[in-house]
Amino acid sequence: MTSIRAKRVPRAFTAIAAVASLALVAAGCGNGSNTASDATKDVTITVALAVDPPPKAALAEFTKETGIKVTWSTVDWDSLQTKIAAAATAKTYFADATDVDWSRVGQLGKLGWFYPMGQYVDTKALAKDMPQLTSFTSDGNVVGIPFDASFLVTTVNKKMFQAAGVDPAPKTMTEYTNDLRKIKQKGIAQYPLDIPFAAAEGLSTYWYQTTAAFGGTVLDGKGKPQFEKPGSPGYKAAQWMVDAIKGGLVPPGNINVSDSQGQQTLMAKGRTASVFGDYSGNVGTLYDVPASSSVVGQVEYLATPGVSGPGANLSNPDGIGIPKTAKYPAAAAKFIQWFTSAKNQADFAGARGAAHALPSYNMPSRLTAVNQLTKAGQLKGGAQLADMLKNSSRPVFPEGAPSWYPNFSNAVYTNLHSAATGTISVPAAIKAIADTANKLAQG
Repeated sequence: MTSIRAKRVPRAFTAIAAVASLALVAAGCGNGSNTASDATKDVTITVALAVDPPPKAALAEFTKETGIKVTWSTVDWDSLQTKIAAAATAKTYFADATDVDWSRVGQLGKLGWFYPMGQYVDTKALAKDMPQLTSFTSDGNVVGIPFDASFLVTTVNKKMFQAAGVDPAPKTMTEYTNDLRKIKQKGIAQYPLDIPFAAAEGLSTYWYQTTAAFGGTVLDGKGKPQFEKPGSPGYKAAQWMVDAIKGGLVPPGNINVSDSQGQQTLMAKGRTASVFGDYSGNVGTLYDVPASSSVVGQVEYLATPGVSGPGANLSNPDGIGIPKTAKYPAAAAKFIQWFTSAKNQADFAGARGAAHALPSYNMPSRLTAVNQLTKAGQLKGGAQLADMLKNSSRPVFPEGAPSWYPNFSNAVYTNLHSAATGTISVPAAIKAIADTANKLAQG
């Protein structure tokens, strides 16, 4: 069987940006209080994440081993961020362990809302087995532990590429683009490329990945834009994406299509031949599942084309951390260690069957668990994914996401969407995004 993975929900960030602004101004102004306990026996902790809970039997095993009971609260991602911010600013209890998304690490680090995980876990020992741990580090402190691994990949419908007489494994952006044009010209697919141009987070991350493919980064360590000049990778990436929809490589209707919608209704149905910024795990959990796909056995991962060879695969993992308003931080740390252990990650991904699996789980964040699943034939494309996770997976922002990331992302997807509709030009979109970054970086 393959690993079990829920489709990522597109994140609009509109509410998140408002919460972030409020939090940065109001942090520390609340009147509530919280007294933490170091107790780890005969206590009940609350875990709040945007995923379904582990099987009851697994949680029962944890309680038997530790004496810690778990109350699980599943909250949608946007609402979860609002609740985390509200509890932190009011200094009131919300949960003992909760979500730390890669894009929020900069904010959480600056605001000091979460305990540095190094106080409870040997994070240095984890680093080798968890390549994406760097995405959760802010000012030298690990804010959360990645409980799954997610990174952007390129997927291709091998059958469609071969039908057009082109190599299904192009190595450069030029080769990749020319192959897509041939697929269109030969009538294999009217619109061979899926790009989610809806004004949502999926458009931002797609641009980040395309920027990396062109050999660059979006922001430097001080938050300054690296994409303003026409010859820069970010500028080229934006132009390539907009040219793709205007030139007929991308369906016109994609102007209102999100990332998960395109994967499910276009790529999985054989209407497009490739997704440049797809999600790791989608081959085994979407494209090779007969109930959701008409292209079973046709889609493969591709080493992401770059300027002169394979490029990076940018990370967008989920993590779990301990808010400073937690009642039982030490008990929460024990749960996090258990929840992110190699054994449980393999089980959550389906190693011992559906009864032990976590329905909303992506691929493991631990290389040992990924390798175990791959060796057992339980992770489709596992060898490729393991190699990408270890060798080419990179943080979107090497020095950590800035605290004002939600506002920046909003500027990215709003302006790229407008450029795709023709409301503004690519140069105007780039200028607007850069102006936003410069303003935010100045504080």
